[in-house]
Amino acid sequence: MSCAQKNMKLSLAYSLLPKLLDLIIGEIPSARITVLMMNKMNQVIFKESREVAHSENHEINTDIIKNALEKKQPIIINDFGEDSVLLDSGNNLKNVLCLPLIIENKPAGAIYLERNNGFGPYTKENLELVIAISKPIKLILKNREEFREIREKSAELAKPFLGGQSKTFRYILNLIDRVKNTDAPVFISGESGTGKELVAKAIHQNGPRKNGKFVAVNCGAIPEFLLESELFGHVKGAFSGAVKDKPGLIEEADGGTFFLDEIGDLSPHLQAKLLRLLQEKEIRRIGENKPRLINVRFISATNKNIEKEIERGNFREDLYYRLKIISVELPPLRERREDLLFFLNHFLGKYCAEMKRERAYFSPRALELLMNYTWPGNVRELQNEIQRCLVFAGEDNIIKEECLSPKINPQRECFTTSSYGFFQARAEFEKRFLNQALARWNSNRARTAEEIGLSRQGLFKLMKKHNIKVPKKIEIKSKNAL
Repeated sequence: MSCAQKNMKLSLAYSLLPKLLDLIIGEIPSARITVLMMNKMNQVIFKESREVAHSENHEINTDIIKNALEKKQPIIINDFGEDSVLLDSGNNLKNVLCLPLIIENKPAGAIYLERNNGFGPYTKENLELVIAISKPIKLILKNREEFREIREKSAELAKPFLGGQSKTFRYILNLIDRVKNTDAPVFISGESGTGKELVAKAIHQNGPRKNGKFVAVNCGAIPEFLLESELFGHVKGAFSGAVKDKPGLIEEADGGTFFLDEIGDLSPHLQAKLLRLLQEKEIRRIGENKPRLINVRFISATNKNIEKEIERGNFREDLYYRLKIISVELPPLRERREDLLFFLNHFLGKYCAEMKRERAYFSPRALELLMNYTWPGNVRELQNEIQRCLVFAGEDNIIKEECLSPKINPQRECFTTSSYGFFQARAEFEKRFLNQALARWNSNRARTAEEIGLSRQGLFKLMKKHNIKVPKKIEIKSKNAL
């Protein structure tokens, strides 16, 4: 295709964008619809709008868009509420539908619709239509020059995954940065599924050995009578079936990193051989007397309490201290809940790309159930759950509550339009919380406000909003107390 043909094709594609917006606003009556792209600094780098009804407020609510992009999930608001932090001063709009646009697994922008109460609330069907029409819109935006800035400043999904926002994660990142350039053995402990191998890969691929091989073996997955040969190799005739020389996996990792997962399952015999290897930096294949020098960095991991295994006589103490020169402890996912949304979005994007399907989104209630689950299987369980959800969702771009596993959705909740009533749910919580607080402090409003961290004026405002009344008899006492 010539440059002129390519430019003509792009020009036709760009001219299609306003027509797609007209199509959406024709099917979903709204005061305004906007498609925009935002960079990493939350700056708008491209915007296309259609405004049907005049609005005194010409600025879209960027707080909602930032929230949708951060969560990578759609937002539907059908009642801002008089004290909503998302309500801009002077904006009388009551309904907003915002769909984040995820292009090449990068949060690139959003489709934003708004209207007042005269049109009624946005519905699940409205969202499904916007998701359907977002497909050609994303193709158009992907070819725009502005998307290059988003692409260049975003991390590639293909890189080894290690992410999060918690203090624990930042500490682990800092520790990886400090140890990556050394050859000292690293010992990683943590529950099954916490990402021990991911940390080992991050150390390898960010250090000077990144051009060498990263070889991993699970000590509990290979029978003991085969594991020695797999690790150390053998020569021809060393045992029945050894028809030729075979180098071991440790030898294969020469110049790189060797990762021993579940090292707590290693037999005493192999523990002794591994200890000698760490001390002498040389290896002997089974049936061979000639030592071979190797240059390997060792990283080991376990989900067992090795110190208790030492007390029981199941693990050599001298090997433990050889392996544990640098120690990394990975907490379970339930103790780093700040990272849950990051993990959910990462794997959702990853598996949608692998399945060659459009980016899917969790319904708000499904997302709430996922965030409240304790994840005993940690990151691995979360990965499996997302893959399962995508299979059960079929071609639907909204993953509903009924797609979740019974252990995550034990009440077998089903998707309803009310699933999107975030502000209704918040209002119900506020009302229930205030009634409980007032009852606890005998309807003394001054004491209640102080205990729950509100000013008296703030408490009075919320009580008026939710039509909460204090019994007249107690109210007089309360005034005297004031």
